[in-house]
Amino acid sequence: MFTGLVETMGTIIEVVEDGPGKRLAVQSPLIATDAKLGDSICINGCCLTVIAMDGDRLEFEAGEETLKRTNLGQLTAGCNVNLERSLAVGDRLGGHYVTGHVDALGQLIERVNDPPWANLRFRMPGELASQVASKGSIAIDGISLTVVDVDDDSFSVALIPHTLSVTTLGQRAVGDDVNLETDVLAKYVQRSLGRE
Repeated sequence: MFTGLVETMGTIIEVVEDGPGKRLAVQSPLIATDAKLGDSICINGCCLTVIAMDGDRLEFEAGEETLKRTNLGQLTAGCNVNLERSLAVGDRLGGHYVTGHVDALGQLIERVNDPPWANLRFRMPGELASQVASKGSIAIDGISLTVVDVDDDSFSVALIPHTLSVTTLGQRAVGDDVNLETDVLAKYVQRSLGRE
């Protein structure tokens, strides 16, 4: 379980084909300081397990389903990624509950910069629309954000300067794919209302 409060950006330093998946090596001095083998780390909103370590280099395996459902399969050496360690019992919850289980890929379809702020609109699969509400929470590439408005296939968020400077959203351009995770509570409410 995570909060959606990105701790740092890491850098992909190697991607190795490991059919049918891939092995990702991420450099992050901050996250590596107390990481252990088997730890869960949220990478762009996707929960992966540390399988190897060497100094500030952490390695992860991403399976075929993960690569298909997320933007992790698009990563190459030099790409920045959002990183967050799992929530410890007793930690403050400043964002919202994020499971690290990505629902779908979204796409940035509009970016209106109002320096130092920015407003971004993302296309989402229609089946997620009932789980996204204005003033509700959504995780985009693992970042807990508040939805400004929503329609049948898109939603917008307003980003403060801090979020733009410390996460990958500051680098995103129109056409980029992002990982979306809707609020876990919305999923259970939808399922409950759909059952008779």
